[in-house]
Amino acid sequence: MHRYGLLTFFKEPVPLKSISVDVIVRGFVADVAADLQYKNEEKNPVEATFVFPLDDEATVYAFEGLTGGKRIEAQIREKKQAEQEYEDALSQGRQAFLLEREENTSDIFICSLGNLPPGAGATLKLCYVQALAVEPDGAARFVLPAVLNPRYVPAGSEGGTVSQQMPQVPTGALPYTLSLSARVESPYGINCVDSKCSLLQHLTEDWTTAQVSLAKGHQFDRDVELLIYYEDVHKTSAILEAGKSGAAPGSLMGDPALLLTLYPNIPAVKPGQSVAGEFIFLLDRSGSMDSIVDYQHPSPSRIQSAKETLIFLLKSLPLGCYFNIYGFGSTYDSFYPQSVEYTQETMNTAIQRVKKLDCDLGGTEILRPLKAIYSQPGHEGHPRQVFK
Repeated sequence: MHRYGLLTFFKEPVPLKSISVDVIVRGFVADVAADLQYKNEEKNPVEATFVFPLDDEATVYAFEGLTGGKRIEAQIREKKQAEQEYEDALSQGRQAFLLEREENTSDIFICSLGNLPPGAGATLKLCYVQALAVEPDGAARFVLPAVLNPRYVPAGSEGGTVSQQMPQVPTGALPYTLSLSARVESPYGINCVDSKCSLLQHLTEDWTTAQVSLAKGHQFDRDVELLIYYEDVHKTSAILEAGKSGAAPGSLMGDPALLLTLYPNIPAVKPGQSVAGEFIFLLDRSGSMDSIVDYQHPSPSRIQSAKETLIFLLKSLPLGCYFNIYGFGSTYDSFYPQSVEYTQETMNTAIQRVKKLDCDLGGTEILRPLKAIYSQPGHEGHPRQVFK
């Protein structure tokens, strides 16, 4: 079981004092900036580590810390170089931060802050972007991660799951505070913003902008969840974001970015009409896939781009279909002897396996895997489609 937040070497939490979160939602993407304040109340210095969870749809783009009047901003380094610089700083008694993604899980990020003196505070700022899930009723759903909305269980009370009844604690007794402000912008028009939490909200007269904040008295006994209902949710839209001022031209943060949103209004399936086919994916894992996509600009390798596309397709399959994944080169292999039913479990397992794939199968010979695919019997009522 993972613990989240600022932890000591022995996985004990450093006391949290306050959380401030600003969210900007544009269509189906949220930009989140969170400030967290901690204080070392021990009599000795602690080596503190910040642990926070993010799902596959979220990406951190900025992280900085302020301790002892010193501001440290995270910068990207090659892993071994970053670890060496961090160890050198600690050995010299200097404060340092090391931010990395845990290798065994895709959704846990770890930042080692180094030495935190007794009585000292630490202010952390985390910024990330996240694609929002769409609910069956068409609402865009934003949920504040648990590390930014910790459950408060008073001493002597038993902890439990979110669904269990939590004790009602007077606001003044909470050891930390949470403030959240969210601005929703959409050319679709905004019908309303709903939540199980008490919200204060204001809609502009043209219904394209909403300002939302938590009302006083948030009890920390539930997820902070926003359900955003748009007026014309299926309207195609584009958002252009300028590059970050001061960032190097040609870099990820320096170049402008364009977000194109397509949410087609697909008619519901009629009774007896099946859309759950059989989907077979062929992934080129030959040595040539190790090359980069664009030699003129920094870009991922072809195998990395192919894996990202495959993961996107896996997440888009309809429930009840069947699927399989073949890799080919001089030889070929497959995830399963035969196509398996698409469920949450099989999807998650397949995604984790895709992330570990490499271009390690030699040449480029596609005929043998195609013969193997078409020699397999089909699933009745599930027409087969092969994607390369």
